[in-house]
Parts: sequence; structure tokens; C-alpha cells
Amino acid sequence: MNKYKTHGVCSRAINFEIDGNTIKHVDFEGGCSGNTQGIGRLVEGMNVDEAIRRLSGISCNGRPTSCPDQLARALKQYKESL
Repeated sequence: MNKYKTHGVCSRAINFEIDGNTIKHVDFEGGCSGNTQGIGRLVEGMNVDEAIRRLSGISCNGRPTSCPDQLARALKQYKESL
């Protein structure tokens, strides 16, 4: 399980599991429970690159980032660490 500390959003961290290039599990710590659970379930089974493409750049309430964008950043960081 990988953990990413979020920045500039309500959630505190994102825990995620990757198998090959497929997202197996995503769990947000904090944030809006319904939205973060929804994001996690939607991306489970998705290709990492596709999730990054879809989620990158989403903003929230005038902030330059959002929980989906933070997940994209977490996945980018994961890929760069390989």
C-alpha cells in the first residue's frame, strides 16, 4: 500500500494500491466522505495513466487543486518512483 500526503485540500492523505499499471484500491483519509469514496470506486480497475489523464487539473472551490487532482499527483509521483 502506498501513502501520499495531500496538500491544499480537505483530505489529509491518500492510500492506494497498484498492481502492474492498474489501480486496485484507493482510500482517502478525511475529506468529503461521499465524494472521496466515489472517486476511489470509480478509479479502481482503471489504468494508472488513464486516471492521471482524467483527474489532473481539477480544482475545488477556487483552489488550484482538489482531491481528484491530488490523486493524480499521487499516481504521477508513484510512477516517477519506479
